[in-house]
Amino acid sequence: MPEDGRPVPSGGPAPPSLQVAEVLGHRRAGVYHTLTLAASEVARTAQPGQFIGLLTGPERAYLLRRPFSIHRVDWRGAGSGSLEVVFDVVGPGTRALSWLRPHDTVDLVGPLGHAFTLPEQPTSCLLIGGGYGSAPLFFLAERLLARGCRIDFIVGASTEERLFKAMEAKRLARSAVITTDDGSAGRRGIVTDPMPEVIEAARTELVYACGPMAMLAAVSQVATTAKVACQVAVEELMACGTGICYSCVVPMAAPEGGIRMARSCVEGPVLDGAQVAWAELGLSAGLSGGPGYPASLAEEAM
Repeated sequence: MPEDGRPVPSGGPAPPSLQVAEVLGHRRAGVYHTLTLAASEVARTAQPGQFIGLLTGPERAYLLRRPFSIHRVDWRGAGSGSLEVVFDVVGPGTRALSWLRPHDTVDLVGPLGHAFTLPEQPTSCLLIGGGYGSAPLFFLAERLLARGCRIDFIVGASTEERLFKAMEAKRLARSAVITTDDGSAGRRGIVTDPMPEVIEAARTELVYACGPMAMLAAVSQVATTAKVACQVAVEELMACGTGICYSCVVPMAAPEGGIRMARSCVEGPVLDGAQVAWAELGLSAGLSGGPGYPASLAEEAM
């Protein structure tokens, strides 16, 4: 049973459920949108790092579901059985989501994917997020804090307006470093710049990261150099979200040598950063993508 008291079936992750969820709230979080959905079955079993698939558009017009990381769940209290997702308007699917208002409904399936692995004992953990890719880290932070872990945050974006809940990161963490490419908030630079000093000062034992793929490649390299384990939630284009179509494969080091292809929707989205073959994705370790990291369009799968 997780620390928040939600009943989770034994024997591994619970199977996903399909339901029509009522929109409980739609608000802005800076330039981003946050949807709160009444989805009791998903909220009951969801773990940090997992995602849901939403059908979008008028009369569910778009054939393929859009994947969204779970930002938070509320199992107890007034919002019992609800979850939150965060998105940016980057295409027709997310534009349709931006039109949703309370009492509208949306078709969803979840929870999907492989979640973050939590340490058994209190551990010093560094959470690193880029843009609204930071969203699932807040769900993760709550679970880690409940286990007595130390939390440190590095939150980055291209500009101040593209940061996601930087102030909340400061509230949750023992320390929090904010970076922006243009220096409009926090330090000028990218999230990997302060990583070595934070790892040393916090005696970090485990790194968790969410954000654009180039950022994850760079974070994985810094963590590997520091001999710190690193879990990354990859952002790949997904069509089915259930492992059937093989559209979201990520190259991984195979135990017997060479490369194998892992389906990020079922074996991920959380993967061992040291095992991802970043060069096969065209992302050499440490790549910054120019002035910062390129934005992800993973939510606009098709």
